Amino acid sequence: MLSASTDKIKNLNEFLGEDILAQLMLAIGGALAGGTAMALIRPRPNTKEGELDKPPLGRSVLQIIIGLVVVIWALASLFG
Repeated sequence: MLSASTDKIKNLNEFLGEDILAQLMLAIGGALAGGTAMALIRPRPNTKEGELDKPPLGRSVLQIIIGLVVVIWALASLFG
């Protein structure tokens, strides 16, 4: 009985990898930094009444910094 559950865990580790959390953090941090940078570089062309023309600079820079810190931490966890 114990060997069957151990085999399932082993198969799951082979499928997802042992560093799945670091890989997820790399993806999330990269998306946060990259998406926010792209929003700053190329804001939406058509804005409706009451919407901002471009994203706030201070909040955007903070999000990019947080995303980069998460990316660096994830890379250090994966290769360090």
